[in-house]
Formats: sequence, structure tokens, C-alpha cells
Amino acid sequence: MEGKIILITGASSGIGKATAEVLGDGKNKLIICGRRKDRLEKLRSQINGEVHILNFDVRDKKSVFDSISSIPDKLKNIDVLINNAGNAHGMDLSHEANLDDWDAMIDSNVKGLIYVTKAILPIMTKRNEGQIINMGSIAGFEVYPKGNVYCASKFAVDAFTKGLRIDLNKFNIRVCAIHPGLVETEFSMVRFKGDLQKSKKVYKDINPLNPFDVANAINYMINVPLRVTISDLTILATDQANATIINRK
Repeated sequence: MEGKIILITGASSGIGKATAEVLGDGKNKLIICGRRKDRLEKLRSQINGEVHILNFDVRDKKSVFDSISSIPDKLKNIDVLINNAGNAHGMDLSHEANLDDWDAMIDSNVKGLIYVTKAILPIMTKRNEGQIINMGSIAGFEVYPKGNVYCASKFAVDAFTKGLRIDLNKFNIRVCAIHPGLVETEFSMVRFKGDLQKSKKVYKDINPLNPFDVANAINYMINVPLRVTISDLTILATDQANATIINRK
């Protein structure tokens, strides 16, 4: 299949980084985005083929639009947008949670995803083609204790994705979402603000997904025939039945 121009947010670590490695097969041209430029540069050096770096924070609306406007003309016709950037901050009961944590999740998981999508949409609608893959979560279907605003942010991603699919149907744009369960990345370290013990406990006595499991699923979603849209794909570790039922050995 012919190579594509693919933009990936949150590419400096975790699922975004693994996705760039899987899709950087020498055929595709990648635009990798993130806040940590040093990590992006290191990733570029490890990938086959053409890679362009955009260094911005998805929470900064002006930076998002300025960065995407700066993409070289030869890479402007983006075929696939992978909205991967986002985070969890804190895991507390609603009445005890820090409002800054709530703001951080809404700003990155919801507003950031919306900003990037809005910046890319004119490119895809003008060409009457394209694909958008939004990073959801099992938390976008099932609320769990102390999940409150993180779950709300992923419910919002699911609703926004469904709305996009309706609005963009006449433009032949495939709108997709992937919803992982437990994936062992920096996710829990960020959520628990560097507390290694709490982070390790999340994955204790189970065999969680790794970032390449999700990246390979994204690769599949991109490479099915154009007549096919994988609208929603939920991927769980075998040890995980849903958001709260986990078989710890």
C-alpha cells in the first residue's frame, strides 16, 4: 500500500512513540509532535524515512495552530491524524481532588485534541479524504472509583469522535477511535506524580498491554481497505475483563 503522511501527537513517549516506530517503515512520512523536543529528536534518529518534528503543547491553542501552519508544503497534505496526546493527573475522590489536576486533564485530553483536529480539518475537507484516529480509553465507557474527570474526559473524546464521524461523512474522512485498557507506559507515573510504588501497583501481578500492542492495532486501522472504517476498537489485556475486573495472579 502507498505510503501516507501521518501526524502523531504525544509522540515523545508511550503509545505515541511506539506508533511512530511501527508506522515509520520507510514508506510513510511522519510528523511527530510533543512537548519534549529532545525525545522527539532521538525518536527521529531511530526511524526509517522522512520525519518532521513539531514541538508544541496541545493545551496551547496558539502554539497548536502556529505549529501546524508551519508544516512544509511537501508534508501539508496530511492523510492520517492520530490524536494520541493526553494524560491522567491524580486519582482522588471528587471532593478531595485538586482542581489543577482536573484542568490539566480537560485541557490536554479534550481541548488539546479538539484544537489539533480543528487545525487539520481544513486540509482533509479540502481534499475530500483523510483519516482521524482518536485515543480513547476503556474509561470512556465505564466510570470507576476516583476516575471522575479522567473518565469524563474520555467520555468526551468518544462523543466528539461520534460527532465528527457524522459531520465529516460527506467528505470521505474515516473517523476512528481506539480504546485501550491497562497499558504499561509512563501513564501511571504521571497520574501518581512520580510515586513509583503507586505506579507499580497498577500493573502488579498482571500481564498488561504494552505500547506496541496498541500501535499495531492503529496500524491495522490505517491499512484496512478505504471502504472500511474501524469506527471503534477496544483493546484489553487478557487479564482485564473491564475497567474494574482484573485477574491478578
